[in-house]
This record gives sequence, C-alpha cells and structure tokens, in this order.
Amino acid sequence: MRSFRAIRANPSYSTHIHPALNSFADECCGTLARLLAYVGTLALLAIVGIRLWDQLPAGEAGEPAVKADWSLASRSYPAFAVSQFDSPEKTETYEILRHPGGGRKDVFRWAAPGQKPVAELEIYRPGAEFSPSAPAVAEIAARMNPGDGRELEAAGLIDSKFGAVTLLRPAGNADETRSCLGFFKRLDQPSLQISGWSCQGDALPARRAAISCILSRLILLAAGNDPKLAELFARAELRRSSCAAADTSAASADWVTAAENPRLRGAL
Repeated sequence: MRSFRAIRANPSYSTHIHPALNSFADECCGTLARLLAYVGTLALLAIVGIRLWDQLPAGEAGEPAVKADWSLASRSYPAFAVSQFDSPEKTETYEILRHPGGGRKDVFRWAAPGQKPVAELEIYRPGAEFSPSAPAVAEIAARMNPGDGRELEAAGLIDSKFGAVTLLRPAGNADETRSCLGFFKRLDQPSLQISGWSCQGDALPARRAAISCILSRLILLAAGNDPKLAELFARAELRRSSCAAADTSAASADWVTAAENPRLRGAL
C-alpha cells in the first residue's frame, strides 16, 4: 500500500486532478459573471422605470393635483406682515407653505372667532414647480368661494404701491352688494405673485378701498438671500399711500379703474 507521501510525490496523480479543478473554477467564474450581468440588467431596468414614472404628469401617475405637494412649513420664519388691520375684532392667521420645487407661499387670513374668513392675502414666490400656463384666476376663485364653481371676471383696477392691481368678481353675480372681490398682481423682477380676496365693506367702492389698504400695509420682514425682493419693497414704500387716500381714490375712480369693466364703443 502506498503511503500518503508517495501519493503526493507521484506526478502522474497530480496531473490527473488539476485539469478537473481548473475546469470547475472556470465554470464557477463563468456562472458568477453571468449572474452579475443578470442582476445588473435588472437594476438598470428598475432605474429606467423609476425615472419614467417620475416624469409622468400628475394625472397619469394617479395623483389628483400638484397642490398635494404643498406642505405646511411650521419651522419657517415669517417674511411679511400686515400692519394695523382695519377690523381689530378679526383674528389674523399666518401660514407658510413650501413646495419641493422651491416655491413658497405666505398666506394671511382674517376671521372672527368661529366664522369664515373675511379676507385673505397670499404672497407666492415661485420655484421650479411654477407653470406660466397655470390658471391663476381659477385658483383664486377656488380660494374665494370654495365649492361654488363659478368663474371670475374682471372688475376693474386699483392703484397700489406695487402698481396697478387687477380686481376680480364672480361672473354673472347680480347682487354686487354681497359680492366679494378678488385681486391679482404678477411681478417678474423679482418673480412674485400677490393675490387674495376681501369681503369687507358694504359696497364695491368700500371693498376696493379695503383691498388697497391691505396692500398698502403689507411690509417685508426678511428678504433672505433675495436682494431684488428687498429692493422691490423699498421702492414700494416710497409710493405708499394712507388708507384715507385709498378711500378717496375709490370714491373718485375714473373709467379705467372703475368697479365696472371698461365699456368701449365699436368693435376691436
């Protein structure tokens, strides 16, 4: 019987075993390479699928609206304030909403305890989520009369420290004494949108004056890293007028800034 040392010393024995081991190692390496390629292909397909899913519009992806992306930013600091609101008995609430695309909305609301708001002011600083084709007037109508479904029509202009502001009212509303007024102002430099509505006052001239007063008392607390925003409000303060002047201008509105839409003769 051969000893263990003799077996190891026999070269013919080792030459019979090594090719088998080499073949087995090659087979393992090939299988592992094919497995890695298969897993890599699956991972690549998954990445491409997720990318395509993220690029789908909200309606196709099953999301009801882009508004669902807005969330309350409770830790953000107020950037604006409205001084000396005309109704001391009304409670002011201040909410800050942020969008993942970078947009920010500062929203003021005034209401008596346990009652619906009588006025709202929203300062919107758009981010990547902003779409110029989005119907801003329809959004104001939904905030002004939730669940009503009526569209808004032009109701003239008012002058403010930010320039001319468009007024809006519910279309086809015969009872003007009970109609709230919306307002809208869009600025390009810096990118800013000021909108809202007011139900203050017994008639349209009084509501026009109330809106003008709210805009006159809107001040900037912090511009952050936006020097253009600070410059805008600094220049606006130079054109700021008192609320008494707003009442006078509302009473003596001309044909451009009157409560009614301008009526022109002839066809355009």
